[in-house]
Amino acid sequence: MNFLAHIYLSGNDDGIILGNFFADSVKGKKYLKYPPDIQKGILLHRAIDSYTDAHPIVRLSGKRLRKNYGHYSGVIVDILYDHFLAKNWAEYHSTPLDIFVEEFYELLRNNFELLPGRTKRMMPYMIADNWLLSYASIEGISTILAQMNVRTKNRSRMNFAVIELEKYYDEFEEEFMAFFAELIDYSKNKLKEL
Repeated sequence: MNFLAHIYLSGNDDGIILGNFFADSVKGKKYLKYPPDIQKGILLHRAIDSYTDAHPIVRLSGKRLRKNYGHYSGVIVDILYDHFLAKNWAEYHSTPLDIFVEEFYELLRNNFELLPGRTKRMMPYMIADNWLLSYASIEGISTILAQMNVRTKNRSRMNFAVIELEKYYDEFEEEFMAFFAELIDYSKNKLKEL
């Protein structure tokens, strides 16, 4: 899953939200240097990623992309699934997406000193271009995919994945809805364990 899903699946604890958001920037046991609630968020993120990568529905979505995007297909599915979460946000959360996103950005600003270097460098771009809110539109997803393609030095060709998104829109959305219902349950149970 991508940023919006990880934030959403964290519940209401600020530390868990932060850890789940920046977990990819914390390798190995370096998570132990953070406060316990952030550690929980990092561990939750890792569990969500493992669960997602192994899930048959997610693999089905990825299979549709594999021929054109190879090992980048998993990253693309994560981004596409965030689109469907943003698009259908009202079904999952009572706070409107624009307000939820602004509250998250404020959380980042208020905890800037806790963020890993990579996240600190990314954060101004994320907020200025309002990545999380932009996920709700195909145009926004197209921009994100283009930016990801640049980060891979144009090797991934992810910028073209919007073609498959539009061609198989209903299939991707159905797969997301079925998978995300299971992921919500998994994440709630995992949080209780941590």
